[in-house]
Amino acid sequence: MGSDNSNWHSELEYDQWVALPVAGPRPSARYKHGAVIVDEKLYIVGGSRNGRQLADVQALDLRNLSWSTIKLKTQSHADNVNNGGLLDVFPATSGHSTIKWGNKLLLLGGLSKETSDNVTVRFIDLESQVTGVMEATGKIPVARGGQSVTLVGSKLIMFGGEDKHRQLLNDVNVLDLETMIWNVAETTKTPPAPRCDHTAAVHVDRYFLIYGGGSHSTFFSDLHVLDLETLEWSQPQIQGNLVSPRAGHAGVSIDEKWFIVGGGDSKSGALETLVLNKSTLVLSVLTSVERNDPLASEGLTLSSALVNGEQFLVAFGGYNGNYNNKVFVMKPKPKDSKQPKIFKSSAAAAAAASVTAAYALAKSESLDLPAVENSKAKVNISVEIGTIKEEKKALESSIAWVKAEKSTLKAKLDELNETHTDLSKELHSVQGQLAAEKSRCADLETQISELQTKLSSMQSIEEKVQALRSQKSAFDNNNSVQRQSYSGSWRWMAP
Repeated sequence: MGSDNSNWHSELEYDQWVALPVAGPRPSARYKHGAVIVDEKLYIVGGSRNGRQLADVQALDLRNLSWSTIKLKTQSHADNVNNGGLLDVFPATSGHSTIKWGNKLLLLGGLSKETSDNVTVRFIDLESQVTGVMEATGKIPVARGGQSVTLVGSKLIMFGGEDKHRQLLNDVNVLDLETMIWNVAETTKTPPAPRCDHTAAVHVDRYFLIYGGGSHSTFFSDLHVLDLETLEWSQPQIQGNLVSPRAGHAGVSIDEKWFIVGGGDSKSGALETLVLNKSTLVLSVLTSVERNDPLASEGLTLSSALVNGEQFLVAFGGYNGNYNNKVFVMKPKPKDSKQPKIFKSSAAAAAAASVTAAYALAKSESLDLPAVENSKAKVNISVEIGTIKEEKKALESSIAWVKAEKSTLKAKLDELNETHTDLSKELHSVQGQLAAEKSRCADLETQISELQTKLSSMQSIEEKVQALRSQKSAFDNNNSVQRQSYSGSWRWMAP
């Protein structure tokens, strides 16, 4: 990339990540922050670093690649009454969701030291740089972090997350931004398992998609779809590449493509950048990065930007053992308008690309969607051939992946068997040594018993010897007296 930072976008290759040469001071590295791009500026809000939550707002101008700090203003309590209840607080927060609505950034959810019992909707006015709270009514959901929030028309759809008591959630809550009234969506069929740190997207303003995420012990790679008209959940089968489960990843939609990057399973980061076609549900690996790359992180953000008429993906932050504050961009290959739409199968193509079939929703009625009405042209044989080739390619890729996984698992199994054999031999050796030590201990105990018996005998002998010594002493004393007596007699008898 050349020295002219303002021309960075003209030198990028398609579908490849590149770190932007940002000059000057950068925001502190972080993860679980919020990110939105407005008017060629990337806004970063809050986040967490080293267990400390952040409250700053930073902006990167994508035209000259320079960072600046947004100095937020608040209104006094007296102004609160006259201006919709603004609060003079912008707490340090992480795990929140950030959405653009008009000239404002809306921040929903997230956990902080000042977390209330229910979800708070905060705003940042980008023109006046005033921050505050938007008062809401209705069935306000419980406070949480790690949820997803998706804008559909004038409504925000919040799914899942984890409350401040670490209870995982799978509820669907809807906030009408025009009335600021919360409602709970009463869904039917089997919902996704409770989870947090997943990604969400919407297709044709009707189908709400949930991908991946995690619980306290499990990481997911499943896809769930909620029909926003019938409020029925379904779990369609993903086509194409098989990828590892992940949580903490980030996603953004451009037309029918849903780009997903990063995430992991708390042991290693996900290396692949994925793209899911929301019409066909075909999942592909767009590119991959090396291990320990900042893009293989959890808690990063992914946004889309339009710079000089070209679309770009912009990733920031994350944690993979190290906190990151680099900015990465990718120029996705634009959709070829000359190519016909590739359907899931020839039958789906003949059925005018029924979205119902594409999402495997068990309904017999047809859907009144523009995409369906506009696709009732005759099916070209080349489309069918192309479809079959695409499906064959996807199956071959899946088979290759399964074979590779099988080979890896076999190698691991052989290694475990070898380790088990070595451990068994070592166990037998230790058991033999233990038996020998037990025998030695038994011998020592016998010897100790014999020595104790001898010691008792020696004590008895010692007592006898002492008695004999006493007798001898008495005898010696008696002999001495007798000698003295005899000596006196002889003196008396002498002339």
